[in-house]
Amino acid sequence: MELHERLTTSRKTAPQGVREPFADLKTQVHLAVIGDLGPQLFNVAMDPTVLRERVVIDIRRHLAGETTLSRDDRERLSKEIADDILGYGPLERLLADDSITEIMVNGPGDIWIERQGRLYETTVRFNDDSHLRRIINKMVAQVGRRVDESSPMVDARLPDGSRVNVIIPPLSLSGPLVTIRKFPKKRLTLDDMVGLATLSQESVEFLRLCVRAELNILISGGTGSGKTTLLNALSSAIPESERIVTIEDAAELQLHQEHVLRLESRPKNIEGEGEIPIRELVRNALRMRPDRIIVGEVRGAEALDMLQAMNTGHDGSMSTVHANSPRDALHRIETMVLMAGYDLPVRAIRQQVSSALDLVVQLDRFEDGSRRISQITEVQRMESDVITLQDLFEFKLESIAEDRTITGGVRATGLRPMFLHKFEKYGIELPAHIFGTLPGALSDVARGHR
Repeated sequence: MELHERLTTSRKTAPQGVREPFADLKTQVHLAVIGDLGPQLFNVAMDPTVLRERVVIDIRRHLAGETTLSRDDRERLSKEIADDILGYGPLERLLADDSITEIMVNGPGDIWIERQGRLYETTVRFNDDSHLRRIINKMVAQVGRRVDESSPMVDARLPDGSRVNVIIPPLSLSGPLVTIRKFPKKRLTLDDMVGLATLSQESVEFLRLCVRAELNILISGGTGSGKTTLLNALSSAIPESERIVTIEDAAELQLHQEHVLRLESRPKNIEGEGEIPIRELVRNALRMRPDRIIVGEVRGAEALDMLQAMNTGHDGSMSTVHANSPRDALHRIETMVLMAGYDLPVRAIRQQVSSALDLVVQLDRFEDGSRRISQITEVQRMESDVITLQDLFEFKLESIAEDRTITGGVRATGLRPMFLHKFEKYGIELPAHIFGTLPGALSDVARGHR
């Protein structure tokens, strides 16, 4: 049976509270192997395959005295103990499955996955809370983070770039909770997104040219809607000659340009000191001679520094924000600027926003689990105290099948943007067919905004 079929079948595990028959034996052998091999387990120079073989041999040696074990049980225990020692225990096979995009551990015996935008319960389980805690400690220790009663909540990342969020008692009332957002080994390109119906060919062509013309772009959407994936894909249009600084809470971006400087914020240490927030990194980035600044996500006072950077010569910057629509995204930016602690009038903040941002790309996760762009919206000038917006592309729903599969696509609205003069500055010509307009019409608009 294929792995994805096994994971989505009804659970045949024992009820919660019933320990696995071999739990004590696994713990005993686990500790014995760690005691035998010691520093060899942390030798980064050793080939992983050789190390695993050595660990499995030692495990089998310890299990050899257990005459009551069948051959199948012996092999299964050898693999599971090796996964615990070298990897992430029961989660190893979920992490190895590229079709899984999210792993949700709701306690040692309740593990769910997301595949193609939908949730499925799995048959995977940990032995008990202490088994789960061992795996959690291993995950966070790899990136210099810690999780305990004094710091019961942590964000970290795995070596493959997957993002991990952990929350344990006393904040969690149902035991240790782990959420792992996996990232594909192969980075999705804009052309891949056309194949997935996230974008249309015309909207991809438009966004590529917007990046080349150094427009400031804000990607908006809900949790798990694909904001970081789109930001990664858009970054591929940045020329190799430019110096890029990325700033994130937990490093997720995978830019392939040669001149990329990656910065990551730092939480407080065990004494409650040493925190370096994103805002300080944005300020520092301005002294690093960047051509573009990419902030993984704005969620606080750093929004003010990001807007100032966009307004002071760092065109072509990009970021993401959690919001349900382009208008809500601008309102969130305003609110976050006020969090900086300055008594700024709302009109002044909106003027900063309207002059800094050129484009808002809205992503939504639909009922069938698909992630699609619902709007590509131009940020225009201020009219009275309101920022005017104009939709250039929007998702057009065609039909909903019986299984709730949604059919539709991203279509041009026929409206032309007011920032066409920025394209002329870089010698970029926007094809008329992108907006469904006649040849020559675009140049008339551009001349009106020189």
